[in-house]
Amino acid sequence: MIAYVFPGQGAQYIGMGKDLYDKSSKARDLFHKANNILKFKITDIMFEGTEEDLKKTAVTQPAIFLHSVILAKMMGDNFKPDMVAGHSLGEFSALVANQTLTFEDGLKLVAKRADAMQKACELEPSTMAAILGLEDEVVEEICQSITDIVVPANYNSPGQLVISGTVNGVKQAIEKAKEAGAKRAIPLKVGGAFHSPLMESARVELSEAINTAKFERGICPIYQNVTGQSVKDPQIIKTNLISQLTSPVRWTQIMKNMIADGVKEVIEVGPGNVLQGLFKKIDKKIVTHSASL
Repeated sequence: MIAYVFPGQGAQYIGMGKDLYDKSSKARDLFHKANNILKFKITDIMFEGTEEDLKKTAVTQPAIFLHSVILAKMMGDNFKPDMVAGHSLGEFSALVANQTLTFEDGLKLVAKRADAMQKACELEPSTMAAILGLEDEVVEEICQSITDIVVPANYNSPGQLVISGTVNGVKQAIEKAKEAGAKRAIPLKVGGAFHSPLMESARVELSEAINTAKFERGICPIYQNVTGQSVKDPQIIKTNLISQLTSPVRWTQIMKNMIADGVKEVIEVGPGNVLQGLFKKIDKKIVTHSASL
């Protein structure tokens, strides 16, 4: 069985998608359509912009989505997933790739999500940090022991958990994690506390857009961030997608469930190869590679 997985924020780089644009008129049409939908030339920033511009949430999220989705579409008949999943933002890419959402609706939701998250970030200074080398339960206990808001945000693989919260809450958690024997506890360069209660205003704003968008039954199940479980029902997919902004990404659970359900090959669609590395940490026998045309 083959799983296609789609990366989230952080995988972006200048020049991403340019090879697709140069190779295919179909890809060019989709990029031009994206420029029109977004009302700015995202292609200029993706192909030859500055790192600073590409790092802005309103650009990063649509850029990664476009790279992933257009690459999947370019694969044509070679794109034959038995299951899909996406890390955080990547969940939207996966839902377009497996035909739950149209390209247009997926991009509009991603743009809305990026805008709503940016506004939430501006309401209160907040941040995230990666904690390496501690059991998940230990990190969870550390978060619970702090009065400021700080919560587990990304369960990336055993011994690799990202936390999210107020600047002070995350700072305290980093100190406690080091005291508890963490190999590393590193503040991340992000705009805010993604996948935490501090994204509540963004969740409310995005929920209306998700509820009014048309979700079809996809060509294969998606393993969703909020539960780590396989889902086909469009209504359940919507509910989970709305919860995603304030809930942790259970990527470790997604990988374990995919493996339990028989996946033998994992293909990463989009920029970077981080998700392949995380699968290898769970099971070295899994065949992993990046999507190519």
